[in-house]
Formats: sequence, structure tokens, C-alpha cells
Amino acid sequence: MHFIKTFDLHSFTDTFLSYLSAFIFGTLIGAERQFRQRTAGLRTNALVALGASAFVDLAQRIDGNTSATRVISYVVSGVGFLGAGVIMKDGANIRGLNTAATLWCSAAIGACAGSDMIAEAALLTFFILFANTILRVFVKWIDKRLPEKTSSIDQE
Repeated sequence: MHFIKTFDLHSFTDTFLSYLSAFIFGTLIGAERQFRQRTAGLRTNALVALGASAFVDLAQRIDGNTSATRVISYVVSGVGFLGAGVIMKDGANIRGLNTAATLWCSAAIGACAGSDMIAEAALLTFFILFANTILRVFVKWIDKRLPEKTSSIDQE
């Protein structure tokens, strides 16, 4: 059996820690999104982070950092496509941009974790949570001070 010959406990432990950290950080981001009842919530963000981590870790283990860099670029493109699916146009309004950006950031967390940059993934998680919670207060404060928006129909 090929598995028994190639199994390396050190590499397996490294992969486990990468997956675990991506899963935890993606779950934290997803919990905030779920709490706000967004379309991409807990499971989606956790899976995006975990999937990105798995692809990057796999590429590094098979062919080193050069392949991992290429895989990261494909993860960015693929998650961009996924994010496009949550953006919806409703008349003059566009919804889902922040959710798409959050999915993209969850993939970045996974890519960091898959590259064994767990501290960087934790830092990125902090900044994403900060942006989605604390900056929300500033957005509401700014929106209160802006004049009411008029639709393009009113201007014609």
C-alpha cells in the first residue's frame, strides 16, 4: 500500500494545523455573517477558508512554493467567481458586495493557513471582523450625515 510508505506524521500534523486554523478562522468570520443573516454565512465562510487552505497545502506538499503561488492565484480567481454569485442587483441598488468581499478574504485566510502562516491568518481574521463590525458603526454615522439620495427617476 502506497499510503503506508509515504505517510509522514510531521507533514500530516502540519496539514492538520493548517486545516484546523483555517476552519476556526473561517468559522469566526462566518459566525459574524450568520448573525447578520447574510447569504454567505457560517458554513460558506468556513468551507471557503478550509478549501483554500487544502489547495495551497496540497500544492506545497506536492511541488513546493512555486506551485503554491500558482494555486493561490487560481483560488483568488475561483472565489471571485463564487463571490459574483452573491452579488445581486435590485433596481438601482446593488446588494452582496460586502459578502463577496468577505468570502474573498476568507479565501485569503485559508491561503495563509495553508502556507503555514497561521499568525498572519489570525491577524487577517481580526481585521475582517473589525471591518465587518466596528466599521459598520462608522458607515451608519456617515450615512446619517449625508443628504438623502434621490433616484435617477427623480432627477429626470
